[in-house]
Amino acid sequence: MTIKEVSEKYNISQDALRYYERVGMIPPVTRTSGGIRNYQEEDIRWLDLAMCMRSAGLPVEVMIEYLRLFRQGDSTIPARLQLLTDQRKALLAQRKHIDEMLDRLNYKIARYEIAVETGKLTWEQ
Repeated sequence: MTIKEVSEKYNISQDALRYYERVGMIPPVTRTSGGIRNYQEEDIRWLDLAMCMRSAGLPVEVMIEYLRLFRQGDSTIPARLQLLTDQRKALLAQRKHIDEMLDRLNYKIARYEIAVETGKLTWEQ
């Protein structure tokens, strides 16, 4: 697939695709003999992983470190496991915080829904 096709299929800019490759979030993409990016199945799998991790809030630096460790081979499996475990822990903490904020927001919304029905907002609600 060309960079344009990948960009359209995955709804990610071509600049972002180039950036992911340039900074080392994904391995260098397969190229044609003329030097044009020609995304293969393995390239797409790396891109899927990078996009998933980024959407989960994984810092760019962590993704770069993950790829660096991967390239060093199986001896880094424990380090990669630790990296992913640490990120899961961070995501769970973030989810807990979001859940707390949602609870507070839901409380406020409920108070305002009562206020709409009664015509007044009180602190006791």
